[in-house]
Formats: sequence, C-alpha cells, structure tokens
Amino acid sequence: MTIQLPLAAHDAGLAGIMMAMGAAARDASATVAKAGPDKRTAALKAMAARIRAAAPALLDANRQDMIAANAKGISGAMLDRLELTPSRIEAMAKGIEDVAALPDPVGDVMATWTRPNGLEISRVRGPIGVIGIIYESRPNVTADAGALCLRAANAAILRGGSESLKSSRAIADCLRAGLADVGLPQDAIQLVQTPDRAAVGHILSGLGGKLDVVVPRGGKSLVARVQEEARVPVIGHLEGLCHTYIHAKADPDKAEAIILNAKLRRVGVCGSTETMMIDASIAPTLLPRLAKALEAAGCELRGDERARAIHPMIAASEQDWTTEYLAPILSVAVVDGIEGAMAHIARYGSQHTDSIVTEDDAAAERFLAEVDSAIVMRNASTQFADGAEFGMGAEIGIATGRLHARGPVGAEQLTIFKYVVRGTGQTRP
Repeated sequence: MTIQLPLAAHDAGLAGIMMAMGAAARDASATVAKAGPDKRTAALKAMAARIRAAAPALLDANRQDMIAANAKGISGAMLDRLELTPSRIEAMAKGIEDVAALPDPVGDVMATWTRPNGLEISRVRGPIGVIGIIYESRPNVTADAGALCLRAANAAILRGGSESLKSSRAIADCLRAGLADVGLPQDAIQLVQTPDRAAVGHILSGLGGKLDVVVPRGGKSLVARVQEEARVPVIGHLEGLCHTYIHAKADPDKAEAIILNAKLRRVGVCGSTETMMIDASIAPTLLPRLAKALEAAGCELRGDERARAIHPMIAASEQDWTTEYLAPILSVAVVDGIEGAMAHIARYGSQHTDSIVTEDDAAAERFLAEVDSAIVMRNASTQFADGAEFGMGAEIGIATGRLHARGPVGAEQLTIFKYVVRGTGQTRP
C-alpha cells in the first residue's frame, strides 16, 4: 500500500490512511506467516536482487535528499547517516542476503518437557505480527527492518525521517517488488509516505489494535516521545553513550588501536565510544600517548581535572558525560580502579555498549559480570555493537530496555513464543 499523501493532508484523512495501512499489514502478516520459510527466503533474495538492479535510482533519490539536507544545514553526522554510496547499496543488498541465509526462527522449538501426567509441553517461536518501526535519517534501516521483519514472518510499517523520505521510498519500492516477485503480499512492508509528524502519533496509538509492537530507532527526543505516548509495547533503543575503560593492566598497543577505532571508525553510529576512562595508575604514562594519537586523527578531547593535569585538553562539563556527540569529540576521565570505572558507567551510561581493555582475566570477568549494559566487551572496539557483526545478518537497532529483546535486535528478537501442549486424553482432577 504505497500511498502518496499530500503534505497538507487533513488529520482525518491521515488517520484513515494510517488505519488502512494497519488493516492491510494485519492481513499481510497472516499470509506471510503461513507462507513457510522457503517462500520467505525466496522473497528476501528477490529483494536483494531488486536493490542491486535499482542502484542508479537509489543514488538519484538519495542525491535529492542530500541536496535538501545540506540546504537545511543538517549536521555532518546526520549527513553521513543519510548518504548512500554504491558500496553502501551493495552492503544493503548483501545484508538482506545474509538475513535470507539465517535459520528461519518461526516454528523453532525452544524447549520441550513432559509432565508426570504425560502431557508434553513445548515452547515454540512464532511471529509477533505487525511491527511499527520509527527511525530517523538512515535510509538503510528501511532495508534492514523490512528484511528482518519478513525473516521472522512479521509485517512492517516503516516511518523514516523526513530527510530520507525519497531514499527510503525508493528502497521500500524494491522490497515490495521483491515480495511481489514471489507472490507474497506487498503490504507486508509499507512505508509511511508523509513527513507529517502526526503519522507518528497514529502509529503510537496502535492503529486500532492492528499494531503489536513499536520499535523506535533514533535520538533521545524520538525515543522519549515513543516511550511516553505509545499505547503498544515498545522495544526501546536509547542513545549510545558508550564507554571504553583502559584498565591498569591494559596492553598499550591494544589500547591505542581499540580507542582509535572505537571513537573514530564512524563517529555517527551508536556504537561509537563517547567517553574514554583510564586508570589513574597508568594515566601519567599512557594517557599522553593515547591523547596524541587521537588528536593526530582529528579528535577533540574534553577531559576532567585529572586528565587535563596530565595532557592539555578542553575542560569537560557535567553535560559532556551525558552527550552522544556523534562527532570526533571524546570525553576523557581518569578513574580510580575498576570500581571508579563502573561507577562512572552506572551514573552516566545509557546501558548500550561498554568495553574494558585489560590483560587481567579477573578484572575483565568482573567488568563483564557487573556492568549492566546491553553489550559488554573485553579488548574489543565498541563499534562491533552491530547485529551484522554478531552474525545476525542485520539489526533494527540495539535495544537497551528490559523486555525480551536486549542488545542487537535481529530476526530472532522479533519473535514471541507460545506453548504447545500435546495430550492423550488427560483431564485435570
């Protein structure tokens, strides 16, 4: 249901369109669930082929979005997220193929046991149903979200950022064409065709009971609005206030390589480290080396008083510790041992991704066990916080809430389960 909606659409008209999208998605979800894994796999492969074939059209649509975004003065980090290149388009297609290669989670028997009365009980995965995904200016999310929802036999209603509307529309057209190629309903993937923010409100209302879950992927204000207004369950994705802690027993070479990658590989992604903590016992000798390497790579440093006493840098404010820069800026804190590092994360972190660099096994295991984040790492860049890097093919985002999904949200996390009970005539006394 690709509906072209005038920008000045009356709210009543918009409400009717959104409700129609919900009804179409519900019908499509039932068909997709019954289609079986082979047909869903064939659809995913067809989607990837359509993406590749449409590369020139995708680049043209994205060029129009980029021109408009530049005219609006959009930040460099947002422009980086918005831009499509031939390699990124190929990565989208490859990501869909990776999702197609994943085991179909629907029907997976998670556990089976037999009761003393002979009842056999199984816990079996099944689709959620209809999933609404609200995201900002990353058109590749359109492909990732559509593919993952289909892999788990769900229907998807996608609402991307206004800056990426032309790009997202072109991608969604490819996904829908792939569905049609194998005889599945195109309405299993629908894109909201208007930048009118009122459309988000209709999604959050649940579309008259047709929407089962909402997944927000974006900045703090978007996630906050969704969590405050949603009338359906939310799989939340808070901002990435990621930390890298350089422990007293860190290998200096590893520390330098990891922090440079964790901060600067791509500064506009949620897995980019925003705060580096370094143990006070090694800061006088190691911090200058790390600081010079970061500065040489173009990174601005903002440090606490102890960090500035060791190496000159801008004074960090209280706000810096809770800022997702999405830019080549890094906060630096000198901490007293692993307790100080974990206390800093507990106070300022967003429970996204946090890493320790150390050769001390005991310290590493304590950090991994006690830091309450969706992803905890040892001797690895926080930029690995990505569903594709976890072998999930793609992801909708990194969930930081406490529902069934936490960390990268892939196809398996877009399922629920039911209990199947097989008896031989038992009655309950």
